[in-house]
Amino acid sequence: MSELAFLKELLIVLSAIIPIVFLFQKLRLPAIVGFLLAGVIMGPHGLRLIRNAEQVETLAEIGIVLLLFTIGIEFSLRQLLTTSRTITAAGIFQILLTTLIILALSVVLGYPALVGIFYGFLVSLSSTAIVLKIYSDRGEVDALHGRLAAGMLLFQDLCIVPMMLLLPILGQSGEASFLLIGWVLGKAVLVLFLIAWTARAVFPWLLRQVALLRNRELFILFVIFVCLGTAWITWVSGLSLALGAFIAGLVISESEFRHQIISEILPLRDLFSGIFFISIGMLLNLDALIPNISAALFNSFLIVAIKGVVIFLVFWWLYRSLRLGLVLGLGLAQIGEFSFILAKAGGNYGLLTPAGEQVFLSASILSMIATPFLIQSAHGLAFGLENILGGPSEKQWPEEGLEGPVGGHVVIVGYGLNGENLARVLKEVGIPYRILDMDPDLVREARAAGEPASFGDGTRPEVLQRMGIGQARVLVVAISDPVATARVVFQARRLRPDIYLIVRTRYVAEIDHLYKLGANQVIPEEFETSVEIFARVLQEYHIQRNVISLQVDLIRKEHYGTLRGLRLERKRLDELSEYLAGTTADTLLILEGSPAAGKSLEELELRSRTGVTVVAAVRNGASNVNPGPEFRLQAGDILVLLGSHKELDDALQILSPPGPPSD
Repeated sequence: MSELAFLKELLIVLSAIIPIVFLFQKLRLPAIVGFLLAGVIMGPHGLRLIRNAEQVETLAEIGIVLLLFTIGIEFSLRQLLTTSRTITAAGIFQILLTTLIILALSVVLGYPALVGIFYGFLVSLSSTAIVLKIYSDRGEVDALHGRLAAGMLLFQDLCIVPMMLLLPILGQSGEASFLLIGWVLGKAVLVLFLIAWTARAVFPWLLRQVALLRNRELFILFVIFVCLGTAWITWVSGLSLALGAFIAGLVISESEFRHQIISEILPLRDLFSGIFFISIGMLLNLDALIPNISAALFNSFLIVAIKGVVIFLVFWWLYRSLRLGLVLGLGLAQIGEFSFILAKAGGNYGLLTPAGEQVFLSASILSMIATPFLIQSAHGLAFGLENILGGPSEKQWPEEGLEGPVGGHVVIVGYGLNGENLARVLKEVGIPYRILDMDPDLVREARAAGEPASFGDGTRPEVLQRMGIGQARVLVVAISDPVATARVVFQARRLRPDIYLIVRTRYVAEIDHLYKLGANQVIPEEFETSVEIFARVLQEYHIQRNVISLQVDLIRKEHYGTLRGLRLERKRLDELSEYLAGTTADTLLILEGSPAAGKSLEELELRSRTGVTVVAAVRNGASNVNPGPEFRLQAGDILVLLGSHKELDDALQILSPPGPPSD
């Protein structure tokens, strides 16, 4: 009967997930809010549709493991490592400052100092699952604030280990010594390092061997085995399940099979993550919350305010950007799911009473519910405050890397892979350029390599002016933040109506919006890959280069409309068909050994024999337009031929050197 009861409760949860996702998608609200509210209403403290929340919590554990596993796959391990120094400093400052402020408030309110430290631990942790899920849905995981948030959350998750080990001392139980705590902590870090090293050295090879079997079911089972197995090993080692899953995902993020794995795991992740958020809502006791709703709201506001201000100050100090600090402050201001685990353990040591646990739980869930709305409003609020307060002074912005006005140069906003490749090409051809990026580590590396790089936020007009936008010819936006990209385009077009704006984006939905803001060219990565593929296919079928170029130019001129499913005008298609069916042009190099070398055009009789017309001949860099019949060809000449595809092929046979004799 217990199995049937569990099945009944699971069906109730699933019946709630389906309408919540549908309704909140129609309302354009994050489904996480609906899941939390559904858990509160359906749980043992609400309508009691589910009386035993423990079994649901088991499924929730699987949900958070799969959620962080897929988030780890979508996140780049290399990008995370580039921000490690900054993240370490920011994480240490954030946890210390938050804990000290909560400790001071606790002492003022009459709580013991050790209990105040424990409260500081609870408040200092943020929700990895909620924040990364929202950033993933918004397409901001690869943005600078997305990478910094992921790094901060990972650092906080690592800090749960020493926090858990300090609980016996905070509870004054005397069951653990500092030496024992140091030993357990060192062992946990060593195990974590061994897991990451082993997975990176062995797992890619194993995954490749499994993929070679071409068995989809075995491939999925192996991936899930690695995910759950890594999570279990970290849990046995004293770390959390979710942290192990995230590490496994990070290792797989460097694999060529990452996209296939995401597509296979995604349905399971969405299902179990919904169950996780519902289970969190079930923990809240409405009977205790309703009479004290004002106190719960005040506590939640106080937690969000203290934590948000601390994170804002930390990142404003590190990056000198009000926008970045505010976005991260509002995004990471909630209480984390690991705080619930810490709270339960603290209750066992007398650090948290049952009444105090409900107060903390209600404030935490309210902060989680507020998080999607805070993240949605963060960018708009930040831009508004920047306009009111103005930009930073010149002394606050480092000026190294800029050697006066350039003029006619290219401004590159974003020094990731695309920006770096563009800078390399511009340097090779001698075109002046300047680089702007908000990541101090990238700017430091670029300057060390001799690049004209500057640290700053491209969304600020005074920063663009400092980069010489008034004298620039082209501005290229190559950042992974869709909101900041749109803002840079808006500011650049407002400052320079005549500048040529090229924007790179990963998101199809941004194409039309960026063109409306004033971009001259929007290059979506996914569609450019499609263009490159069909160009290579046409080349393999020996379609003339100018015909391929015509197809590519047509697609780009239509703003990738054909690739997005938009139909071209019939007239445009008819014109294209007539062109492809009619005359076209190509170039041909006269090689050594060609039967045409040393002969005049009159002697070759190309017009009468093939139908092609020689419209120009290039010799030693000099062009001879419409050469006469007496023009005598030499090896190294380049002929410009006009004719149909068949006529050009016939001319190629006549002008090419004879092949080796057949056996």
